[in-house]
Amino acid sequence: MKQNILKIHPNDNVLVALVDLPVGEVITYDGVTITTVNPIAAKHKVAINDIKAGDSIVMYGVLVGKAQFDIPSGGVISTQNIKHAANSMSAASKHTDWNKPDVSAWESRTFNGYHRPDGSVGTANYWLVIPMVFCENRNIEVLQESLIKPLGYGRKKTYETKAQQLISKIKAGSGVDEILFTEINAGDVASQESKVFPNVDGIKFLNHSGGCGGTRQDAEALCGLLAGYITHANCAGATVLSLGCQNAQVSILENEIQKRSPGFKKPLYILDQQTIGKESDMMEQALRKTLAGLIQANEYTRQPAPLSKLTIGLECGGSDGFSGISANPAIGYTSDLLVALGGSVILAEFPELCGVEQNLIDRCIQQEDADRFVNLVRTYAQRAEEAGSGFDMNPSPGNIKDGLITDAIKSAGAAKKGGTSPVVDVLDYPEKVVNPGLNLLCTPGNDVESTTAEVGSGANVVLFTTGLGTPTGNPIVPVVKIATNTNLYNKMSDIIDLNTGTIIEGEETIEQAGARILDYVIQVASGEVEVSAVRHGQDDFIPWKRGVSL
Repeated sequence: MKQNILKIHPNDNVLVALVDLPVGEVITYDGVTITTVNPIAAKHKVAINDIKAGDSIVMYGVLVGKAQFDIPSGGVISTQNIKHAANSMSAASKHTDWNKPDVSAWESRTFNGYHRPDGSVGTANYWLVIPMVFCENRNIEVLQESLIKPLGYGRKKTYETKAQQLISKIKAGSGVDEILFTEINAGDVASQESKVFPNVDGIKFLNHSGGCGGTRQDAEALCGLLAGYITHANCAGATVLSLGCQNAQVSILENEIQKRSPGFKKPLYILDQQTIGKESDMMEQALRKTLAGLIQANEYTRQPAPLSKLTIGLECGGSDGFSGISANPAIGYTSDLLVALGGSVILAEFPELCGVEQNLIDRCIQQEDADRFVNLVRTYAQRAEEAGSGFDMNPSPGNIKDGLITDAIKSAGAAKKGGTSPVVDVLDYPEKVVNPGLNLLCTPGNDVESTTAEVGSGANVVLFTTGLGTPTGNPIVPVVKIATNTNLYNKMSDIIDLNTGTIIEGEETIEQAGARILDYVIQVASGEVEVSAVRHGQDDFIPWKRGVSL
């Protein structure tokens, strides 16, 4: 049944408006009648009882703010009358028991993936071309221009065709009004080339702005991240271009590869420009070795694999006031299902765990993980404050406009992505997931930096929830975009894959949506469904420079 308001937790002293509520609207919840004294926009919050200045604002059962002024019953919670506040962290109080969901419907299910020599299983099959340093970016671009179209990996040219039509009109004498308002009907133009390597999904070129000029720690972190991509289950092998003198030395990369994959067996071609000499000689070698690698990559075919071989990255971006009550808890249930099946999930974005740290501390199986999590969070928060910022400055203007007016409100909803299972490991960027279950990974809240990091740590599918809409993708891993509300799903259907607005509308439970999402993940992992980010070639890749990025 569709409701117009929702109380998320029994201890909350605010309600969430599920629809726009005008002034004077009479609403009843749990036998309590409230009359709105302000217009309450959908996704925003309304006080249940009178709240005095200095009183706590509680949502999801946790502290999310303090009242700046008196707020009457029926009054709106806004940036004018609330300031950020969150519960502090304390010693762990173990709560590692959990009610595993019924997974009988999936116990015999498999997905069709690419089995690698180290036992991992990919959901796709890519060859990587990587620069060790930004000085090699132009050479990477030259390789990209030389290989993509001839190998049949060219994308559709819809907008190029439309631009050509408009330019033809300008050449024929069309003025401003005709260019702005004349309808053009340019259909998609597919690449005319067939794929030379039908079992290879593509070649991905990971340009970046790092490798030198920063701190040595930046270079080491970059090498760890690149090693995470080279050893990733979705990667068949890689070509690496090095200048030679940069901070991010090849030896560091090789050490990081061995840490993640002892006895590494994939084809890996590393070319050093200062050693080889002429650029033309290096580029010819790069072409030859990349094509030789693609021949080897093409030998892989999809074979059945247990769902325990899935590692799901959990991400949110462009969040809204419905994120924490629809899409995030839905993928939280998906997470619980996968963990119960022996798979792995990654909950990241540490600035967006502000206020719910204690719950995660208490769920850590090992005390050393609880201690490490506390240390990582406190160090990160301190660095942000020293830079004149802080976790309380994490919500974006779009977040605030759509009801996430403090970081604690945003965080309490964001943490729902992690479900309810115990924490099996706490990882610092860019460490690799090695234990099945729920893993915490220290990353910023920045969508692309965090998604890049989750994949570098081993995620072979990413579930990305959004309430406002975002095109974010990844070069080698399918990023499933999930709308928190039906309006967004309909409005941006070209970049959104799934809808959980059905939960808000009372058409589906959180558990039903979570089960539906897992079924979709299996299809995506098997190559049966192409998600929008892959279809559009949305290859977002931004390494995190270990400074302050919220």
